[in-house]
Amino acid sequence: MAGIEGAVEEALGKLDLDAKTRLLAGQDTWSLPALPEIGLRSLVMSDGPIGVRGVRWSADDPSVALPSPTALAATWDPELARRAGVLLAQEARRKGVHVLLAPTVNLHRSPLGGRHFEAYSEDPYLTGRIGTGYVTGVQQGGVGTTVKHFVANDAETDRFTVNNLVGERALRELYLAPFEAIVENAHPWGIMTAYNTVNGTTMTEHHHLVNEVLRGEWGFDGFNVSDWTAARDTVGALKGGLDVAMPGPRTVYGPALAQAVRDGLLDESEVDTAVRNVLRLAARVGALESAEPAVTGLPAPVDGEALAREIAHRSFVLVRNEHGALPLAPDTTVALSGAAARDARVLGGGSATVFPARTVSPLDGLTTALPEGALTYTVGADPSTELAVDDQGFTLRAVCRDADGRTIGIAAAPNGQIQWMGTDLPEGVTHQALHSVELTGTFIPRESGPHSFGIKGTGAFRLTVAGTTYYDDVQLPADDGDPFEAFFGAPVPRAQAELTAGEPVEVSLTHVFDLPADLPFKVVAFALAHQEPRRDPDELIAEAAEAARAADTAIVVVATTDRVESEGFDRKDLRLPGRQDDLVRAVAAANPNTVVVVNSGSPVELPWREDVAAVLLTWFPGQEGGAALADVLTGAHEPGGRLPTTWGSLTDAPVTGVVPADGELPYTEGVFIGYRAWEKEGRTPSYPFGHGLGYTGWTYESVDITGLTVTVRLRNSGERPGREVVQVYLAPTGHDPDRPARWLAGFTTAEAGPGASAEVTVELPRRAFEIWDEAAHRWLFVKGSYEIQVGSSIADRRITATVNV
Repeated sequence: MAGIEGAVEEALGKLDLDAKTRLLAGQDTWSLPALPEIGLRSLVMSDGPIGVRGVRWSADDPSVALPSPTALAATWDPELARRAGVLLAQEARRKGVHVLLAPTVNLHRSPLGGRHFEAYSEDPYLTGRIGTGYVTGVQQGGVGTTVKHFVANDAETDRFTVNNLVGERALRELYLAPFEAIVENAHPWGIMTAYNTVNGTTMTEHHHLVNEVLRGEWGFDGFNVSDWTAARDTVGALKGGLDVAMPGPRTVYGPALAQAVRDGLLDESEVDTAVRNVLRLAARVGALESAEPAVTGLPAPVDGEALAREIAHRSFVLVRNEHGALPLAPDTTVALSGAAARDARVLGGGSATVFPARTVSPLDGLTTALPEGALTYTVGADPSTELAVDDQGFTLRAVCRDADGRTIGIAAAPNGQIQWMGTDLPEGVTHQALHSVELTGTFIPRESGPHSFGIKGTGAFRLTVAGTTYYDDVQLPADDGDPFEAFFGAPVPRAQAELTAGEPVEVSLTHVFDLPADLPFKVVAFALAHQEPRRDPDELIAEAAEAARAADTAIVVVATTDRVESEGFDRKDLRLPGRQDDLVRAVAAANPNTVVVVNSGSPVELPWREDVAAVLLTWFPGQEGGAALADVLTGAHEPGGRLPTTWGSLTDAPVTGVVPADGELPYTEGVFIGYRAWEKEGRTPSYPFGHGLGYTGWTYESVDITGLTVTVRLRNSGERPGREVVQVYLAPTGHDPDRPARWLAGFTTAEAGPGASAEVTVELPRRAFEIWDEAAHRWLFVKGSYEIQVGSSIADRRITATVNV
């Protein structure tokens, strides 16, 4: 077999213009066309960061669901991120996927960003380190990545059109920095350019940032794929460095690109450059027959459930633990409350969605871990204040019919959601023949009373419950211009039926398929939504408080919902939805030994945090979250996480703006986001960047600096083995208002038994001492005196030393 570059040139030489341009355009939602004449198989891509969904958006094709990217970043462990990547490559290969559309390395600029659960951190260095581990692991498994969304896609509001105005220094030091670090250290095989515009140029056409910076300065040699539907202009996209326009079959490439060359608007050599990048990807992943793939010896198989559980308990952040409330003492009786304890929220909404074969809720995990009779459960409060797409109690299938009413295909639809994109249709079904889809089956209620049913999606629907048709009309779209409303929009209530617990009823939701002919790609997307009977909220809270009063320890699980944290929209506030704050206050008043478990992908306000014994942040913990929670609460494992992002109230947050004015969103704060901004403004958050408690204590004994190598000696001063994340911050000794007071420059992990010492080293990167000089357009090494501050958070700096550079 030929080497990769030789095989690429040989294959390129056999292609005519039409074949070349066809290769640069998606043939459907998830893949590029095969070109048998050069031995090229179809390249298949798939979401997402925490699991590999494959080409089908369906619960009948399950995937391992790892904890959210914020959780992965909270481990502060690039090696664990690499292991996660190896598992995801294994999942990709199982599903016939060549390229994983991940990781997301945009920054947590404002706490209101609705998709922050899918990104790592507010800090570019931590983001780059975790992203490097992740990309390395995926590609060690022979699967490509697309580091995304390049660049400054840091909020969801008007994401298709917003012009983010970002200063050159902030771009370089913050938003481009994780991409640069990953390109340098992991050599990703792909990048995804974003929907948004940066400084007046849409990212799919940004010649300067893609061709001059990404490829020219950094040496990136992978392929550049558009975010889905982001490519707008044939000539602008190719000249801007875009290699692949997705999804198909209608894109700005393909025949339109060939015509632009024939019309003299583009040179065929420009097309060749893009084709080389795609063929190089194909060779690396083993889809080009004439080339030996980049990876020939695959990693050892990974146990997905075990790794999901390990990442979860390593990611949980114990931010408060008064009087040793955790771990639970043996033989403790526990009163558990919160609807999220029973119906776990294990992942965020949007394109990151995957469908695990099993999910362990907190109630499941604690029931298994605690002695019989030690645990009671009450609902207490429900975070979901509206209908939700849910599989609790439903057994459904999708029946496809033509215009004459004949059945042309049947598919499983276990969670009541249909999202068939492009050619992902049930066997025997075509868009041309499809007239209607009926979700039909049974529903077994958990509770008696008035159950609400609703519809998510737009178009003509008929909803029938227990033989009664409640709705038969056209549901119109919201007036927000989002082409993905069927994915991210809110369900609309359309029926209320009085049902009896345990008694099955027939349910049916029929949707008439009628898509406009001018859509760039066809999607059949709608869902049946449901809400259980709404009991009196005060009554539910009183029940939970009464149960808490009778137990040794009360545990309350609070959560966000996919109407709060999801792709497609930003958050309006940081409050927990529903009456969850009231529940925590009532339970804590009844039992001072109250532990609150916070099930959210990114920061929420915790107004009662000083009134409870312990607060444990579990992010979106993946499919094994409940088992990992039991591990941590019982002390089988210590909570290993440290905050990758500052947690504080919205009123105190220094940078919050996500809503453009006249189409523009100025990043007026410059380089001051996250902890950099909190410190500049002199504000104290609820919990600082890097914070997190374990089940043992650590004494920092000494720090030595040789060149740029920092050696730290510390001792486990507690009574059990533990792991400490040693964080190194760099602080200029002279005051400079244009630079942060300090910034993360390095970190590592120390492990030791009780009373034992550990010695760790951290290499400080040269970049930690550099700033971007906007006048000279280059990096400037800032000489002078710096304090090396070592500790367990940005606020808990235990030991310091001074270095002159």
